[in-house]
Amino acid sequence: MKLPQLPELPLFHTIADAAGELGYPAYVIGGFVRDLALERPSKDVDVVCVGDGIRLAQAVGQRLPSRPRVTVFKNFGTAMLPTPEVEIEFVGARKESYRAESRKPEVEAGTLEEDLARRDFTINALGLSLNPEDFGALVDRYDGIGDLRRKIIRTPLDPDITFSDDPLRMMRAVRFAAQLNFDIEPDTFDAIARNKERIKIVSQERITDELNKLILAPKPSYGFKLLFSSGLLQLIFPRMAQLQGVEKRGQHAHKDNFYHTLQVLDNVAEAGGDLWLRWAAILHDIAKPATKRFDPRVGWTFHGHEDKGARWTPAIFTDLKLPLGEEMRQVQKLVRLHLRPIALVKETVTDSAVRRLLFEAGDEIDRLMLLCKADITSKDHQRVARYLRNFERVEEKLKEVEEKDHLRNFKPVITGEVIMQTFGLKPSREVGELKEAVLEAILDGKIRNEYEEAFAFLLQQGQAKGLPQGHHSLTK
Repeated sequence: MKLPQLPELPLFHTIADAAGELGYPAYVIGGFVRDLALERPSKDVDVVCVGDGIRLAQAVGQRLPSRPRVTVFKNFGTAMLPTPEVEIEFVGARKESYRAESRKPEVEAGTLEEDLARRDFTINALGLSLNPEDFGALVDRYDGIGDLRRKIIRTPLDPDITFSDDPLRMMRAVRFAAQLNFDIEPDTFDAIARNKERIKIVSQERITDELNKLILAPKPSYGFKLLFSSGLLQLIFPRMAQLQGVEKRGQHAHKDNFYHTLQVLDNVAEAGGDLWLRWAAILHDIAKPATKRFDPRVGWTFHGHEDKGARWTPAIFTDLKLPLGEEMRQVQKLVRLHLRPIALVKETVTDSAVRRLLFEAGDEIDRLMLLCKADITSKDHQRVARYLRNFERVEEKLKEVEEKDHLRNFKPVITGEVIMQTFGLKPSREVGELKEAVLEAILDGKIRNEYEEAFAFLLQQGQAKGLPQGHHSLTK
């Protein structure tokens, strides 16, 4: 691994000139330097100066040809400056002190050493000088480069102090380990387990933001195993932690649903699934502990776990402060339907069953199929291969029926209004029954979703119920 070097951008010299004129020693610090060392792309630059960060930002802004607008956050003593290449945040070097019951630090001006000491991890306490006498020189007080080479997450100070000061750093340690495929240094990990209860003073929004970043890691299961073994998962997402464990009666044992869920999550991540498909993977079996029953004839069952999981989804999203709009509805639908394609694989694939699945899944059908393929986690490779071959058959059938019948998100041509007008009915159970009969006939392939054919079928149904026919027409 090469030592990090400042990119050849005039911008860094502009910052250096402005800082020199103000008499502020200045440094690029943190994640940007870490990512340079790891040769990862990064667009966010943190500049720390021993002086007034806001004043430096304004001086730099005036020197740039585009004269970008400087956004000042006076409460935090920081300023943001957008440029075409990167976005820069300026702040004065500072030290912080905390009270046990609060996450709000008391902040005051400090030295560069004090600023580096308050950083979360050694790999984020790296700096590159912007000063004329040693421009571009590496600042590494805590052997962050060594930890990058060793692939270790470690705190600059005593980890008990670092985590007690800002408990979210415990989750950040896990998230960085998962994103970078690093180990958490043993003393640092032990401190997470010791300080886990402190996570309760952190806002749910900040916790969920870290959780989402972890879920988007290349192999999120690694991070969740660390959360579980440290005891953090039991505090921030107890329902997921409750999936862990195997109960055995005689010869009957069920699989560990926690580790199964993590395998499904990794499979979805490997297939390029987005955040919400990954949440569907996390929640697809979330209700198994609540629906677990033992049947002496067949062993353990989890009947209805998909419906209960779907019903739980809005409450889980509410508790975790996740969005309650379209994203939640997508996840809920995927959780509710995740067994349906598997059921199709097990039996002869009928057009009727495929039509129903297309109708219910709508635009989520492709993501549902991806989730279902990810859900095949058997250690029996031949069984997995057989299931995947069967899934290919189902996908071919889905494509064939969709091209023929256009059932994705279709709406039956016979509406409640047409039914009420035809038979002179008011909103009632009878209207719902007739509407359902038309829908079922379309899904069973008895009639096409075309007005004349569907209307003729409706009249037959009404006649069978003895309904008088009011004003109606065979054309729209």
